Amino acid sequence: MRITADKTLAVIVDVQERLFPHIAEHEKLERTIPILIEGLKALDVPLIVTEQYPKGLGTTIEPVRKALGEWYKPLEKISFSCCGDDQFNLQVARYAPQYVLLAGIETHVCVLQTAIDLLNEGYTPVLVANCVSSRFLEDKEFALRRMEQAGVVLTTYESILFELAQVAGTDTFKRISKLVK
Repeated sequence: MRITADKTLAVIVDVQERLFPHIAEHEKLERTIPILIEGLKALDVPLIVTEQYPKGLGTTIEPVRKALGEWYKPLEKISFSCCGDDQFNLQVARYAPQYVLLAGIETHVCVLQTAIDLLNEGYTPVLVANCVSSRFLEDKEFALRRMEQAGVVLTTYESILFELAQVAGTDTFKRISKLVK
């Protein structure tokens, strides 16, 4: 199975101010998620950003908002699974992707439930494993195992960006190469 940019949608799940400092390896995520976003923008892969109950958990963290730029148009939700939100489902249907890339927090709650629901809806979820985490690494580890067993594709941001780019020597390839160095 080859993942292509024209059949892909990305979802950045709930990377919010009040929860983020409590997430394991959050310093790494603060670096990796913006790299993923910049690469996806270079590839013209559409992005959806969600925020779980922003009144309580705050808005998306500044480095992610900055990377998104004008693409920052968050969908507010209260369901753990993004698929529990009608506006999210309408946006996904509008893009009609085959593959849905997932990044964000928490791996074992909102990301896991979204991935399982996307599978049940016939999409192929692709989890960017170095762009997700939970408060406890054990929760992340078991969530990754469960998703992989269920059929979710696991990858890293560098691997998926180069897979989506497909060839070297283009301006897009050069932009991605600079991002991942």
